[in-house]
Amino acid sequence: MAGSQPPVEVVGRQNRAYVLFILVVVYTFNFIDRQIVGILAVPIKADLGLTDAQLGLMGGLAFALFYTGLGIPVAMLADRFSRTWIMTAALTIWSAMTAASGLATNFWQLFAARLGVGVGEAGGVAPAYSLISDFFPPGQRSRALSIYSFGIPIGSAIGIVFGGVIASMINWRYAFFIVGVAGILIAPIFRLTIKEPPRGQYDSDRGDEPSPGIRQIFSTLSHKPSFWLLSLGASFSSMMGYGVFFWLPSFFVRSYEMTLLNASLFYGAILLIGGLAGIWAGGWLGDRFGQDRHEQYARIPAIAFLATIPFYIVAILSPTLTVSFFLFLVPTALGLVWLGPVISAIQHLVRPDMRATASAVFLFINNLIGIGLGTWAIGALSDTLALRFGDDSLRYSILAGTGFYVIASTLFFLASRSMTKDWED
Repeated sequence: MAGSQPPVEVVGRQNRAYVLFILVVVYTFNFIDRQIVGILAVPIKADLGLTDAQLGLMGGLAFALFYTGLGIPVAMLADRFSRTWIMTAALTIWSAMTAASGLATNFWQLFAARLGVGVGEAGGVAPAYSLISDFFPPGQRSRALSIYSFGIPIGSAIGIVFGGVIASMINWRYAFFIVGVAGILIAPIFRLTIKEPPRGQYDSDRGDEPSPGIRQIFSTLSHKPSFWLLSLGASFSSMMGYGVFFWLPSFFVRSYEMTLLNASLFYGAILLIGGLAGIWAGGWLGDRFGQDRHEQYARIPAIAFLATIPFYIVAILSPTLTVSFFLFLVPTALGLVWLGPVISAIQHLVRPDMRATASAVFLFINNLIGIGLGTWAIGALSDTLALRFGDDSLRYSILAGTGFYVIASTLFFLASRSMTKDWED
């Protein structure tokens, strides 16, 4: 990179706690806007007359198409230009399109609005991964990235609870309006309070070479089998993860005859408690065991995925809500253990000036398959099973989705074999 960089000591003392806090706030809005559709699926389906398959497409593929397609070119800009400006623009766009979702009167209008949310969110995550890697040294990155990932359960829980409350008390459209406007108001605060750090300030290779082109980046990644195995493994885990995030509120309404408001509070608590515990545990385990044995960044989540399956089976089949609540906490936590270790590993498989683009390639694979197919697959299977099981069709389609965790675990174990060789010291 051309130009001199400030001394590490000066930049390193910038208020990391505030930086991480505001990044978590932005990521929280990212997931509020992304996951609020899950709780609003019940009134949207009734109001617009949609099928489960259409809801799955709107909640998954509609968002994933542009989110994944634009992620790589936006990340390449982030590897060259201001990441804070890119994230500010992204937050403004996805928030505006969330507000526009409340204006939809049919499936295609809502589909188009969710496409717009995906356009904005394409610039929200990969640049943040790169920023965190330049604010925190290697020994703290897994925990820092885990704390950043708190935005997933916090945002999902807020989206589900807030959406349920507003939809029950007023109208589902106002839920979109309120969270969209709130995100727009956060954007200038983010831009004015976060300074761009020097790239690679805590790494031995500080990225002083000319900025790499896309061919060079893909050439580097082509020699890293662990990168592709981690990306595919994460994508299969996300098929179950995003599918469950989207469909469990509807499952509670249909199979346990809960009200929309009670279902939002019930599942919001599960996501918040289980999600925060699992993400923090993954980050701590990654930093504790992965520094000297890099393969543990893949093995720890692989074991966690396998451990989710018996808990999901018993929780889904449980006849009582109280038992289900405590059982769902465990697989919710275990299913999110992978975030800190795997995202941290991705940052260490390439040079500092390739991190945003490498992260975007990872997110492209993960989200195109995970978001694009997960919610649709579970919804389509539910439609197929409806003739036999009626309102309980979601129960059995979610059970079938646990097979995605088996595939993810297998791919992560395979990735662990080449992790040390692929690591960039």
